[in-house]
Amino acid sequence: QVQLVESGGGLVQTGGSLRLSCAASGIFFSIYTMGWYRQAPGKQRELVAAITSGSSTNYADSVKGRFTISRDNAKNTVYLQMNSLKPEDAAVYYCNAHRQLHDYWGQGTQVTVSS
Repeated sequence: QVQLVESGGGLVQTGGSLRLSCAASGIFFSIYTMGWYRQAPGKQRELVAAITSGSSTNYADSVKGRFTISRDNAKNTVYLQMNSLKPEDAAVYYCNAHRQLHDYWGQGTQVTVSS
Protein backbone atom coordinates (compact mmCIF):
# COMPACT_ATOMS: atom_id res chain seq x y z
CA GLN A 1 0.00 0.00 0.00
CA VAL A 2 1.38 3.37 -1.05
CA GLN A 3 1.43 6.12 1.56
CA LEU A 4 2.66 9.68 1.31
CA VAL A 5 2.55 11.48 4.65
CA GLU A 6 3.15 15.21 4.74
CA SER A 7 4.18 17.16 7.80
CA GLY A 8 5.54 20.56 8.71
CA GLY A 9 2.66 22.83 7.82
CA GLY A 10 1.37 25.47 10.17
CA LEU A 11 0.92 29.15 10.80
CA VAL A 12 3.74 31.54 10.03
CA GLN A 13 4.05 35.30 9.68
CA THR A 14 4.80 36.99 6.38
CA GLY A 15 8.51 36.68 5.70
CA GLY A 16 8.84 33.56 7.80
CA SER A 17 9.93 30.06 6.87
CA LEU A 18 8.55 26.55 7.00
CA ARG A 19 9.95 23.20 5.99
CA LEU A 20 7.54 20.60 4.70
CA SER A 21 8.38 16.92 4.67
CA CYS A 22 6.78 14.04 2.84
CA ALA A 23 7.61 10.50 3.88
CA ALA A 24 6.83 7.85 1.30
CA SER A 25 6.27 4.14 1.73
CA GLY A 26 5.13 1.35 -0.55
CA ILE A 27 7.00 2.67 -3.60
CA PHE A 28 10.52 2.38 -4.93
CA PHE A 29 11.04 5.98 -3.94
CA SER A 30 14.29 6.73 -5.73
CA ILE A 31 12.85 6.20 -9.22
CA TYR A 32 9.87 8.49 -8.76
CA THR A 33 9.60 12.15 -9.60
CA MET A 34 8.42 13.82 -6.43
CA GLY A 35 6.45 17.02 -6.43
CA TRP A 36 4.80 19.52 -4.17
CA TYR A 37 1.49 21.01 -5.23
CA ARG A 38 -0.76 23.47 -3.49
CA GLN A 39 -4.39 24.41 -3.60
CA ALA A 40 -5.86 27.56 -2.17
CA PRO A 41 -9.62 27.96 -1.58
CA GLY A 42 -11.44 28.52 -4.84
CA LYS A 43 -8.36 27.88 -6.93
CA GLN A 44 -7.04 24.97 -8.93
CA ARG A 45 -4.28 22.78 -7.62
CA GLU A 46 -0.95 23.99 -8.97
CA LEU A 47 2.56 22.63 -9.15
CA VAL A 48 4.92 24.35 -6.75
CA ALA A 49 8.11 22.36 -7.26
CA ALA A 50 9.27 18.99 -8.51
CA ILE A 51 12.44 16.91 -8.33
CA THR A 52 13.21 14.03 -10.64
CA SER A 53 14.89 10.76 -9.82
CA GLY A 54 18.10 12.37 -11.06
CA SER A 55 17.52 15.36 -8.77
CA SER A 56 16.71 17.83 -11.51
CA THR A 57 14.34 20.45 -10.18
CA ASN A 58 11.78 22.85 -11.48
CA TYR A 59 9.74 25.52 -9.75
CA ALA A 60 6.70 27.63 -10.31
CA ASP A 61 7.73 31.15 -11.21
CA SER A 62 5.97 32.47 -8.12
CA VAL A 63 8.28 30.57 -5.76
CA LYS A 64 11.61 30.67 -7.57
CA GLY A 65 14.35 31.95 -5.32
CA ARG A 66 12.25 31.42 -2.19
CA PHE A 67 11.45 27.69 -2.13
CA THR A 68 13.82 24.75 -2.41
CA ILE A 69 12.84 21.16 -3.04
CA SER A 70 15.16 18.33 -2.07
CA ARG A 71 15.04 14.60 -1.53
CA ASP A 72 16.73 12.03 0.66
CA ASN A 73 16.41 8.65 -1.01
CA ALA A 74 17.85 6.88 2.02
CA LYS A 75 14.92 8.19 4.07
CA ASN A 76 12.29 7.99 1.30
CA THR A 77 11.53 11.62 2.03
CA VAL A 78 11.10 14.77 -0.02
CA TYR A 79 11.32 18.24 1.49
CA LEU A 80 10.15 21.70 0.61
CA GLN A 81 12.01 24.53 2.29
CA MET A 82 9.87 27.65 2.06
CA ASN A 83 11.44 31.01 2.86
CA SER A 84 10.17 34.57 2.63
CA LEU A 85 6.61 33.35 2.80
CA LYS A 86 3.86 35.59 1.52
CA PRO A 87 0.12 35.59 2.22
CA GLU A 88 -0.45 34.28 -1.31
CA ASP A 89 1.53 31.15 -0.43
CA ALA A 90 -1.22 30.09 1.96
CA ALA A 91 -2.79 26.85 0.79
CA VAL A 92 -3.02 23.15 1.41
CA TYR A 93 0.23 21.63 0.21
CA TYR A 94 0.17 18.15 -1.28
CA CYS A 95 2.98 15.72 -1.92
CA ASN A 96 2.92 13.79 -5.20
CA ALA A 97 4.83 10.79 -6.46
CA HIS A 98 4.82 10.29 -10.21
CA ARG A 99 6.25 7.71 -12.54
CA GLN A 100 4.84 6.86 -15.98
CA LEU A 101 1.16 6.03 -15.41
CA HIS A 102 1.41 6.04 -11.64
CA ASP A 103 0.40 9.03 -9.54
CA TYR A 104 0.10 9.02 -5.77
CA TRP A 105 -0.97 11.81 -3.44
CA GLY A 106 -0.65 12.63 0.20
CA GLN A 107 -3.46 13.95 2.34
CA GLY A 108 -2.13 17.49 2.39
CA THR A 109 -0.81 19.84 5.02
CA GLN A 110 -2.14 23.33 5.67
CA VAL A 111 0.12 26.36 5.37
CA THR A 112 -1.26 29.63 6.70
CA VAL A 113 0.60 32.91 6.32
CA SER A 114 -0.48 35.85 8.41
CA SER A 115 0.07 39.37 7.15
